[in-house]
Parts: sequence; C-alpha cells; structure tokens
Amino acid sequence: MAFKACSLNDLTPGEGLRIDSVSPPIAVFLTDEGTVHAIDDTCTHQDASLAAGWVEDCRVECPLHESTFSLISGEVDQPPAKRGVRVHEVELDGDDVLVELSEKAPQLPPGVTLS
Repeated sequence: MAFKACSLNDLTPGEGLRIDSVSPPIAVFLTDEGTVHAIDDTCTHQDASLAAGWVEDCRVECPLHESTFSLISGEVDQPPAKRGVRVHEVELDGDDVLVELSEKAPQLPPGVTLS
C-alpha cells in the first residue's frame, strides 16, 4: 500500500530527501529532468545517506566512497559497494509523492540492522 512520502514542493531538482518514517529509511529524488524516484537511503557498503549524495543522469553517488546507484534499477556500478539498493514505486497524486515500498529484503551494510 502506498503512503505519502512528501510533497513535490519538498523536493529540489538534483537532490534527495531522506524519509525516516519507514525502516529502513528511503530517499526520494527529483531529477533535473523532472522525474521522481525512491530508493533505500542507506548505501550497501557503509552506513551513509544516499539522499546526501550527488545526482546526475538518473544515478546517485554515495557521499562517502563514491559508489553510484541507478535511481531506476537500484543497481550499483562503481565500487566499493557490491550490492544494489531496493527501488520503490513512485506515483504522483497532484503534488503528493506516493511511495509503494518494495517487498524485497533490504540490502543493508555490515553492522546496520532494522530498527
């Protein structure tokens, strides 16, 4: 079931917004092209917020060690991360950003557990 993660007005093109109301947290991104995406917020290599990363070409770069993750597939294409992140379905209802969480198990970094 989808939930309201945020409003379009809460998003800045090219940046991410961390949503802590779910566990694990997710990151919602508005690309410079105007598309909205949601992925798990935690890098699979080390506990770092992907919402704080750099967005370019529908990819986000982890702010710690520069692994990059696709906002579309969640796949990682640059080490040191070896595993991708979950992608969540996004739907817009007016200005509301609705997110349907993936049913797949999250890929958390070593030492990080669900709260």
